Amino acid sequence: MPLAPGIHYFSPTLPVFVFDAPKPGPVAIIEAGIHGDEIAGVHALQELLEEEIRPDCGRLLVIPVMNPPAYRARERFVSGGLDLNRQFPGDATAPERERRLARRFMDLMLDEKPALLVTLHESKKKYDPAVVPSFGQTIVYGVDERPPIVDRAIARLNGNLMDEAERWAPLCYPVATSSTEVIVDAVGCIGLCIETWMGFSERRRIDMQREVVKILLDEIGVRRS
Repeated sequence: MPLAPGIHYFSPTLPVFVFDAPKPGPVAIIEAGIHGDEIAGVHALQELLEEEIRPDCGRLLVIPVMNPPAYRARERFVSGGLDLNRQFPGDATAPERERRLARRFMDLMLDEKPALLVTLHESKKKYDPAVVPSFGQTIVYGVDERPPIVDRAIARLNGNLMDEAERWAPLCYPVATSSTEVIVDAVGCIGLCIETWMGFSERRRIDMQREVVKILLDEIGVRRS
């Protein structure tokens, strides 16, 4: 069943923040830190929580650090461990921590049935259609027909650039084994991965991640920006 409003802990250092709005509406889940070396999204969500981000309609779940040990190590995954992003749907009885954790996240998605799932990532390569793979400054989706929210969000982002190098692009890059794709297949939600380019300063990447989150929550109808 869905979580009650408040803070829930999947581990002592892995909080899940749950907020209900006074008005009905869709459910949005925003995550970061599934890869421990992609820090801008983690800091963006922590800052938004400190600023008391809340939904105006529906329900908002925020998971700032999906993989705390990897984040502390500032590595994609911990030495000797597994890439959490490739362990879904997971296994509650598995010996590996990442597979057990993936199952907890998967159960959360099945209980909450979000309309929108957003996972914040970063990339060492700026997007270039001629370079595969390259992701920086893209909103990544994996379905055949691009969700309209992608184009709306990109239009708003590109209308507020500080530099032409920041220009965003949509990118269809389905990876059947990624957490987002597994969840989209199971729940039927819109699933998006946000990729900022690590060539920008950390502060600028954090600000861009914050902006994307606010725009997407506005576009899905959970929070007015």
